[in-house]
Amino acid sequence: MAQAVETRNRLCAAHGWDEEAVELVPVVASGDKIQDRPLAEIGGKALWTKELDAWLGEGRIDAAVHSMKDVETFRPEALHIAAILPREDKRDVLVGAAGIEDIPKGAKVGTSAPRRAAQMLSLRPDVEVVTFRGNVATRLGKLEAGEADVTLLAAAGLKRLGELDIGSPLELDEWLPAAAQGAIGIECRADDAGARALLSPIDHAPSRAEIMAERALLAGLNGTCHSPIAVLAEAMGNRLSIRATLYSPDGTDKVAGEGELALADYAAIERLAADLLDRASPAIRTVFGGAA
Repeated sequence: MAQAVETRNRLCAAHGWDEEAVELVPVVASGDKIQDRPLAEIGGKALWTKELDAWLGEGRIDAAVHSMKDVETFRPEALHIAAILPREDKRDVLVGAAGIEDIPKGAKVGTSAPRRAAQMLSLRPDVEVVTFRGNVATRLGKLEAGEADVTLLAAAGLKRLGELDIGSPLELDEWLPAAAQGAIGIECRADDAGARALLSPIDHAPSRAEIMAERALLAGLNGTCHSPIAVLAEAMGNRLSIRATLYSPDGTDKVAGEGELALADYAAIERLAADLLDRASPAIRTVFGGAA
């Protein structure tokens, strides 16, 4: 809802509308309803989008607001990502310890994200990863109740909720984020020219370039919700840098790559994906496109 409010505020500012001109329609996603199992076991990222997709298709809403890291890589052709808002802080925040090295030996790390689990096990193979799902308040409550010793949250989500003093941000040179982390996307029907025109003014070109590059890498890797990948694209004028690391689920194996390319040079991104898979171990390739 915080993301929807931000979207409404930006739309109203762009068009000179009063707040009442944009109606917020709450939709409870399956991902919020089912919180006792990892997403990968119950349908993956589609659990965050299928209800909104249906409402868009039925014309019950004109646009859907998404956290882009929770949107499937391959979307229905009938839908169009009309706007990406200016990207927020891309970092993860460690809650419960001052840094990775400060986590007690053998501690329980709460996360349901394969990427975060693999990254943590790669750096700290002594810890135990336990399933940890829910919104920010739910996860912090579970941490307080002792279900885990530490957990990881997105800095962007904490900032949007005004929780700026929680945890220790992990710097991007040591801990890459999930694809599209920190980005809000607004989707509409592809054939709805009116909605596309209204949403166009709030589309932030540098953020769109970063998000589409990261999503293109996911597509090139044929990654799924089971695939532990950390990736970061950074737009710099008409150029873009991209860094990525693929992991085996247990964090034992990893392979990294990077490149600098022109904006929207998706052929170069496909080459980076192919190079990563070529150099990946069998344990990594089993959870990406190059299955062994």
